[in-house]
Amino acid sequence: MIKLGIIGCGYWGPNLVRNFNSINGVEIAYCADLDENRLSHVKSLYQKIEITRDYNSILEDEEVEAVVIATPVETHYKIASDALKANKHVLIEKPITNNSKDAIELIRLAEKNKEILMVDHTFEYSAPVRKIKEILKSNELGKILTIDMIRVNLGLFQEKINVIWDLAPHDVSMLLYYLEETPLTARAIGQSYIRDGIEDDARITLEFKDKIVANMHVSWLDPCKTRRTTIVGNKKMLVFDDVAQDEKIKIYDKGVTIQKNNIPKQPYYDTYEQWVLTYRTGDVYAPKIENKEPLSVMAAHFIDCIKNSKKPLTDGYSGLRVVKVIEAAQKSLKNDGIKVDVEND
Repeated sequence: MIKLGIIGCGYWGPNLVRNFNSINGVEIAYCADLDENRLSHVKSLYQKIEITRDYNSILEDEEVEAVVIATPVETHYKIASDALKANKHVLIEKPITNNSKDAIELIRLAEKNKEILMVDHTFEYSAPVRKIKEILKSNELGKILTIDMIRVNLGLFQEKINVIWDLAPHDVSMLLYYLEETPLTARAIGQSYIRDGIEDDARITLEFKDKIVANMHVSWLDPCKTRRTTIVGNKKMLVFDDVAQDEKIKIYDKGVTIQKNNIPKQPYYDTYEQWVLTYRTGDVYAPKIENKEPLSVMAAHFIDCIKNSKKPLTDGYSGLRVVKVIEAAQKSLKNDGIKVDVEND
């Protein structure tokens, strides 16, 4: 039986409680939060769980092997470092920290104390995202040219972080998972419309090697909830609509090629007639995807890593890579959209 404590019972915390509570061999011993109302809510649903306003009481219990942290990002480093120093395994909400320096320190602490440090990049555990990774590995789309990602809705407005820090980590983590590499540069522009100094709408451009370009739009100011990714390859194209009830992934056998006619080349230029664009429009199909809650898969993976001393898919280094991309985008955002180099490992 693995005993764990969950720190933070706000928006995301109850989802974590529900999923970990459903895993055989796991006991949620504690839930901690500063808000008595949130603690009372959890207690009403799970009467055996002890509630506390002081997370240190969880860390002081030697029977607790792991903690799950779902608190505001500015508190992640302090709580996680305290937990690692208390020899607890740690699962922490995205992003791992609000700066790469603190993320590196958490990785160092986890390695020193031989504890699991994992980041809840939930989408990497979702069936559609894993299916997309499988499709990309198979080279069905061909060489990847561009990736466009949209993550917009009305709210939830944050008080201390902007929309890039709030929403972009989801898409950045998926992007790095798909391509298995870190972008070379980042550019970002955005505006603060509701709260001064806290950007609520932003656009990010990431450039990878081999001319791959990824564009992201993140916003709290859209009337429609949209979660869509379009991947364009030189063979086929893929659209992932995470809001769709079914057929979340569609693959389009569409493309364009240039055919050069057998006309003698001019000395300094090519005539229009020498170049012919050929458009291809073929079938569209939706691959079968299993229906399983990503958070459930993620929670089970964390427990499996603890029991069997496995390296998590989304370990501390994964969290660090995401933060480095967000930092570069943030730096660009605050400097009129200049191109910023992304620090690599």
